[in-house]
Amino acid sequence: MSLRALTYPLAVTCGTLVVIAAWVPFADLDQVSALAVVALGVLGYTGYQMALAFGVLPSGAATRLAEIGRGEVAAPLDETGGSGIAGHRSESGGVAPNRREAVGRPGGRGIAAGRRVRQQHRLVSRSFLEISVGERTVWQPVFYESALSTLTPTDLDITPRSISAGSTRFFPSGRARSTEPPGKLVDNPTRPADPPAFTPTRRLILDAQSTVAAPFAGLLWVYVMNGGLPAFIGATTVAAATATWLSTIRGSDPS
Repeated sequence: MSLRALTYPLAVTCGTLVVIAAWVPFADLDQVSALAVVALGVLGYTGYQMALAFGVLPSGAATRLAEIGRGEVAAPLDETGGSGIAGHRSESGGVAPNRREAVGRPGGRGIAAGRRVRQQHRLVSRSFLEISVGERTVWQPVFYESALSTLTPTDLDITPRSISAGSTRFFPSGRARSTEPPGKLVDNPTRPADPPAFTPTRRLILDAQSTVAAPFAGLLWVYVMNGGLPAFIGATTVAAATATWLSTIRGSDPS
């Protein structure tokens, strides 16, 4: 199991906490309290995201597929465990397994047709696994890794705690959804290609787009707390680091 997909978001989380801690020696009591609240928020949400990624908390993909299966399965299982229903062709062009195969295995484990799509919505760019069962679809956000850029339509092994394709495990970056993500969805190429390489610097620059609002947070802090220039610089820096972290920990896609 490769943890490359989680290396970058965890590194940005550590960097954000370092930025917050760096301002503690220069802060008064009220400012230290505010920095502590921000740090606790960063740690808490990061812990929640990592719990989803490692399957400590279910992402909901298996549950939603099971709900689809209970509503759509009509044929009984045969002696081999299949339903006797022939597979059908999905929108991505592959043959999706029948409903029993997708959601009917013990423990909520099954196989479903899936592909990767990239969401582009305003300043947000994320990777989703589009998982199809019958005519129904579930979208599961995942942390980006280079294997996603070259993923062609394939069968996904889905359990309540993990999603994988062959030896590649995908780490959820949020709860699965049964409605299409907002914005533009970009399909992957239909033919395999060499995976692209994105440097951490490039990814950081893309994630930092949301920091344009950081100076306004700094001005608000100065207005409310009656701080001077040092308070404005500190609040702006912390707000910028936190905005970059939030984009990263939600599974930003540099492609």
